[in-house]
Amino acid sequence: MIRITNLAVCFREQAPLTSLAAKRLELPPQAVPEVVIVRKAVDARRYHGAPIQFVYVLDVLVTVPEKKILAKFRRDRNISRSPEDTGRNPLSLLKRQSGDSRPVVVGFGPAGMFAALVLARAGWEPLVLERGLDVDRRREAVQRFWETGLLDTRSNVQFGEGGAGTFSDGKLTTRTSDPHIRDVLEAFVAAGAPEEIRYLQKPHIGTDLLSDIVRNIREEIIRLGGEVRFGMQVTDFLVGREGSLEAVVVNGEERIPAEAVFLGIGHSARDTYAMLLERGASMEAKPFAAGVRIEHPQEFIDRAQYGEDAGSPLLPVADYALTYKDAKTGRGAYSFCMCPGGKVVAAASETGRVVTNGMSNYRRDSGIANAALLVTVSPADFGSGVLDGMRFQQKCEALAFELAGGGYLAPVQTVGDFLKGTFGSRQFLTSPTYRPGVKPVDLHRCLPSFITQTLEAALPYFDRKIRGFAAEDVVMTGVETRSSAPCRILRDKESFESESISGLYPIGEGAGYAGGIMSAAVDGMKAALAFLEKNAHHAHNE
Repeated sequence: MIRITNLAVCFREQAPLTSLAAKRLELPPQAVPEVVIVRKAVDARRYHGAPIQFVYVLDVLVTVPEKKILAKFRRDRNISRSPEDTGRNPLSLLKRQSGDSRPVVVGFGPAGMFAALVLARAGWEPLVLERGLDVDRRREAVQRFWETGLLDTRSNVQFGEGGAGTFSDGKLTTRTSDPHIRDVLEAFVAAGAPEEIRYLQKPHIGTDLLSDIVRNIREEIIRLGGEVRFGMQVTDFLVGREGSLEAVVVNGEERIPAEAVFLGIGHSARDTYAMLLERGASMEAKPFAAGVRIEHPQEFIDRAQYGEDAGSPLLPVADYALTYKDAKTGRGAYSFCMCPGGKVVAAASETGRVVTNGMSNYRRDSGIANAALLVTVSPADFGSGVLDGMRFQQKCEALAFELAGGGYLAPVQTVGDFLKGTFGSRQFLTSPTYRPGVKPVDLHRCLPSFITQTLEAALPYFDRKIRGFAAEDVVMTGVETRSSAPCRILRDKESFESESISGLYPIGEGAGYAGGIMSAAVDGMKAALAFLEKNAHHAHNE
């Protein structure tokens, strides 16, 4: 096959891709029987009045000799032979022997899920322990919380089958180019995700589809011999004198032997962080970010990005990415987890603390766009202790709960009030989507001054990038504190094992090694492969 890169096509173009590929290769249409989309992106920059374009990478099956085409386009960097798939897992996966104890996976978010899937495929029959509930009962608990303010601290937006990503936009973007990304996407498609995630530049699934998908992955793990148990919180680790893991304790009472544990606890398992520190796990504080959620009409964002073409059914709903750096302090602010056509959701997991997040369904059709506006927070901002970042988050969340009057109402403020130092306006450009409800307060009172001052400088700057972004009646909701883990569980770069507890594999976002569904899934997968390779090596030596 021939690969064509950077094939730019006006978004209104309705010709079949086979015809467009044939035209690009200067071939008759009948010489191109098949085209596979490798990547599809939207270019809305409209240089020199050019229309919005779809930019493709295509693998093209041709009926003429490849050598002839490659010779003709030898000076064209955008035409080459399609790379062959040589396989990304060359190691022979060692099947579990009768004397081997089965590995334990703690947490069934993306990292734990894909670690368990790899282990199950290799015949190791992993035992998965998830503190929250299965996705169906979890959805009921979350919906009840949003409607009534009754929080289930066991199972919520942070804890339960699928992890925090289940109640998000389901974004599958990542900054890495790891070859295992394709393995993750293929697993999602096999579990029912839309096939377009294989090639879209910014693929997403949506929280409505994720429920079925994570359930299907769980069922596949069970079909392969694994076991998944819900309502099972690991409350202790039993470590031998040699520093090797011997067992885990579940719900404070049940002891389960475990020589290999994949720890995918997520960034909100604060009680587990404290327990790990007590058990001697090597950990360090790490930077994260905190701030607010901002909401706009989706049509406003569409017009800003697409101009007169906004609203075309041929174009996806628009998103944005904004960054700002304060010249005096060097501190950065940026948009994060932008959810087109979504809503702001209550994401608390602890009593008496308010946390926000963004979520949208597959169709992204709510009519409201939201994103976090975050400011970088470093260990120098919160203290020298490993868990001081966690306590910083908790303080902001508790203040947000108190200022809004309890009941998990969230504090809101218009941009105009925020910049003028006043509060109380209820004339919102869009009605706040957060449930159980909101109360106008001064957001300066629940976030430290270095965050609010940076946001005060960033908002006018963002308004120059997207006119009207910081209009006076635009609403902001606080607080967003769970952008990433506040600490890192240190591990060896090659083996993925903890630096201090042999047999413990810290993985994913909660361990401090990922930032989103895709990177967490890949991290869990790679840790499981490292475990299999280690055991294959030991078996070979024996």
